[in-house]
Amino acid sequence: MFQHVEPFAGDPILSLNEDFQKDPRAGKINLSIGIYFDDAGRIPVLDSVRRAEAIVAANVGPKPYLPIEGAANFRSAVQGLLFGADHEAIAAGRVATLQTVGSSGGLKVGADFIARYFPGSQVWVSDPTWDNHRSMFEGAGLTVNTYPYYDADTGGLKFDAMLSTLRGLPAKSIVLLHACCHNPTGVDLTRAQWDALIPVLRERELIAYLDLAYQGFGDGIEADAYAVRALASAGVSFFIANSFSKSMSVYGERCGALSVVCPDAAQAVNVLGQMKFTVRRNYSSPPIHGGQIVATVLTDPELRREWEAELGAMRERILAMRKKLYAVLKAKVPGRDFEYFLTQRGMFSYTGLSAAQVDTLREQHALYMVRSGRICVAGLNSSNVEATAVAIAAVL
Repeated sequence: MFQHVEPFAGDPILSLNEDFQKDPRAGKINLSIGIYFDDAGRIPVLDSVRRAEAIVAANVGPKPYLPIEGAANFRSAVQGLLFGADHEAIAAGRVATLQTVGSSGGLKVGADFIARYFPGSQVWVSDPTWDNHRSMFEGAGLTVNTYPYYDADTGGLKFDAMLSTLRGLPAKSIVLLHACCHNPTGVDLTRAQWDALIPVLRERELIAYLDLAYQGFGDGIEADAYAVRALASAGVSFFIANSFSKSMSVYGERCGALSVVCPDAAQAVNVLGQMKFTVRRNYSSPPIHGGQIVATVLTDPELRREWEAELGAMRERILAMRKKLYAVLKAKVPGRDFEYFLTQRGMFSYTGLSAAQVDTLREQHALYMVRSGRICVAGLNSSNVEATAVAIAAVL
């Protein structure tokens, strides 16, 4: 019956992580998977999350199906986090928000919605982008293209080329943008560049689709929401999928959301209704537990302050690892510019290493990273950062 089904090659990043687990060598280093680890190399359990979960558990009761769109307190808290509690778009009822199965679930629901209501539109993603972006949109039957983004020569952004490409796209084209902490490069638009981009999106009638999986890991919770709030204030209609996996260290709880900013409340009602229909045909409704942990953290003033402090400490630890990696590499390879490690932001950086160099690092130094040369900076710690820099210097 199933002889025609070909084997699954495996997800490149998850397969690499599996190989790392099997590696018997002492001192092996894993910079492949996008997970935040603390300085002891462990996935942290945030105190704010632990306390919120205790509150949720103390109020345990019947477990009915949630509404298709998710829990009202979760959805309201997400809107406040993304847009600010007093933003005009929320007050006007222009934002349609779903609780989703992680931000990946939100991205896929949005892709299915776009395939139905904008069937002639094509999707444009940054070159490079997170590999699964392409898979999810192509899986919805959409054609995926790329726009210029990363400049390998400078470790920065090809902003002029990016703008030029977007200016030439047909109206209603879907443009996937990373709101902050670009995955995989760590290269972000500045506020001035966002301010230059937004009029192009509006005038060309392009539909922005923002991915915000790392809010708080760039410059802070409020600062990392700049693009979201600027787009909404400019009257642009757009999608945004966001996640709490990293920022609250609740990966397996699959806590995410999809919001769509619409021109008016009437359109938002219709959009929410059809997104609910999209969910109903897929997973029917989201789970209760993780969403209530997130909602409790976001709405309890004391827990919110504690979470923001913990997230700030995570951000500062990543920055410290960037500085240490830069310092050792600069000392080991004098004359080579490693400044990009300091200007790139968030959990990821492009090292500029070739696939062959990455293979050598894995085979000879037990240092695991994606073959594009991307590293998860959050996998570095005070015990392995110098060894990482020394290994990288050895293959340059």
